[in-house]
Amino acid sequence: MPATPPVHLSRRERQIMDIVYTHNQASVKQVLAEIPDAPGRTAVRTLMRILEEKGHLKHKKKSREFIYQAVQPRSQIGRSEFRRVLKIFFNGSLEKAVSAYLSESKLTPSAAQLKRLSRIIHAAQRNTA
Repeated sequence: MPATPPVHLSRRERQIMDIVYTHNQASVKQVLAEIPDAPGRTAVRTLMRILEEKGHLKHKKKSREFIYQAVQPRSQIGRSEFRRVLKIFFNGSLEKAVSAYLSESKLTPSAAQLKRLSRIIHAAQRNTA
């Protein structure tokens, strides 16, 4: 399996990737219909070609249009981005990141979410013991 390409995406590129991931595949026409404040068709085509050159998308031809799919699963890219955010904003500390999230009053997790997190933490403790 090829290495995960580094994720350095512009706002528009992230918007396009979100649409592709949401539908598992997307055409330029579909992206134009869903992207906020859509740029022109040529700009979207260019951005999708750039995403393909960066290794994030691949395409297949279906009649007269290209259908784009993500190269890597969303979860894999998410883990890579999360590691990058930890490194850049929290000095690599998961504890600092979770603490920052939990201290944000608007983002208070539900009791069910806290219970699931507790189970995840206990499982991680068992795996490291």
